[in-house]
Amino acid sequence: MADHNDRTPNVPGPRQEHPAAGHGLPAAAPLLLEELDDKQPRTQALRVWWADAWNDGGVLHDRWEDLRQAPALGWHGMANWLKAVLGLAGISFVILLLDGATDALAAMLHSLLTAAPRVQVGTDTSTGVFAVIDQPIRTYIAVHSPALTISASTVYTVWQLVGLFGLIGGFARSSGARITWTAWGAASIAMVHSAAPADGRTIATGLAVLAWTAASALALRGLTLRPAFFTHIHNGGHQIEPHIHLPAPAAPEADDTPDNVHPLQKR
Repeated sequence: MADHNDRTPNVPGPRQEHPAAGHGLPAAAPLLLEELDDKQPRTQALRVWWADAWNDGGVLHDRWEDLRQAPALGWHGMANWLKAVLGLAGISFVILLLDGATDALAAMLHSLLTAAPRVQVGTDTSTGVFAVIDQPIRTYIAVHSPALTISASTVYTVWQLVGLFGLIGGFARSSGARITWTAWGAASIAMVHSAAPADGRTIATGLAVLAWTAASALALRGLTLRPAFFTHIHNGGHQIEPHIHLPAPAAPEADDTPDNVHPLQKR
């Protein structure tokens, strides 16, 4: 007989039905693994990922090791992703500098070309010996520049800058600067000869030639007109000429020698 005092709950076995099924109530479905994962807090999953990433072999751990070893390994030994990041950062920095400096350089160049020559081109603003060369050049520029889109002062400034470039670059032994200096000197002498007064044209042109020649001692330093001779000394080495020597075959006996067979003669 069953003990009525036994209050042990009747747990249904694997093949037993749930007690609620007999009373017309729906049976509680067991929780699946996916539902448990969905209910897991996202912060806890993030903590687990963070801990795994910093373990040996993790993503963040490996990246940190690359950063830590980069100073000792140098550019050639560091990780490729670090080279890519540094290269992109350098290119971006240069682009930002160029973008910010373009307007400043344009404004500076414009002010240099327009504000530097405050004097009126073509007037007697220079004095002394330099005026003999400078005033004809100013006059020539003032007469021939009204049809241009830039002012005569700008043309005069460009002329000065080109001459300065040729002088400094020629002193630094630059071939292009020396060609520029030569063309600049020839153009300057031509302008002096064209715009100088008729009475003193010869003297003004001669002074321009002498001034340009004296300045060429700096711009064309090291350049000589002496022809260079290159002597090639050819030392005859040992010449090897292979020769093939074939031994002469033994002459057969007189009785066995046919008439059409002759021994090879050594020449």
